[in-house]
Amino acid sequence: QVQLVESGGGLVQAGGSLRLSCTASGSIVSINTMGWYRQAPGKQRELVARITSSGNTNYADSVKGRFTISKENVNYTVYLQMNSLKPEDTAVYYCHAPIQALSPRIGSYSADYWGQGTQVTVSS
Repeated sequence: QVQLVESGGGLVQAGGSLRLSCTASGSIVSINTMGWYRQAPGKQRELVARITSSGNTNYADSVKGRFTISKENVNYTVYLQMNSLKPEDTAVYYCHAPIQALSPRIGSYSADYWGQGTQVTVSS
């Protein structure tokens, strides 16, 4: 069974830093892109950053210059280094990846997977 497991959220003061991690595990055949989304109370989930297996990245305008996404292809891990955090960065952060995997019942398949979410709270 494929799953994404996140870690690294918490409470930090404005201007501080946090590093989020997400590791995919299970019967994975391939992952091309991994990314981070966030959802603040009362708002829609939005893309924060994503990275392809070849290292191409894109960021939301609101985090450019402050957040850095990186990865380890070998163990399907993606990181989000968040610096100069602002109160408006407060949200639940979710790891996401479209994954090609193997099932003993249906063979090869592709599906979108999400992590369980990790809370990031930035106090002013």
